Amino acid sequence: MSHDHSSRDIRLPAPCIIDVGTIVDKRDMHRLLTDLNRVRYIHTQDGVVTSQGEGCLLEVFANAQRATLIANHALYINVHSFDYLELSQSSEQETYFDLIQDSRQLRLIPLSNPLQHPGRSINAAALEAMVAEVLSAGWDVQIDDDDAF
Repeated sequence: MSHDHSSRDIRLPAPCIIDVGTIVDKRDMHRLLTDLNRVRYIHTQDGVVTSQGEGCLLEVFANAQRATLIANHALYINVHSFDYLELSQSSEQETYFDLIQDSRQLRLIPLSNPLQHPGRSINAAALEAMVAEVLSAGWDVQIDDDDAF
């Protein structure tokens, strides 16, 4: 008796993208963008620049019901707003990220370098959640102390 090993049994290695490539997995897009801090952004629609500026990337998330928002120098990027991310390098070997959805492109050009600022920065939402947790824990301790008397 022989066993037929069909192509479904063959496991391909996970993609390996170094400096240049196309990322379609939302989790990979999220991981790449999360480390960005200050960026220059260029929004184009049908090849025409509609908006550009500089800002801080405050949140990267994946939620099919929420919008990507850019206002007041703050960027809130929803990876579900885009079909894929194109990772590229300029002629000066500077990395940039093109988020693509149909004829819309949002280019993010990092203005801060993680090598110059070691350690992962905490975004505003994460900091707010940590502060709320600490305050809540403190209130729980006070309530427990009040019950003892």
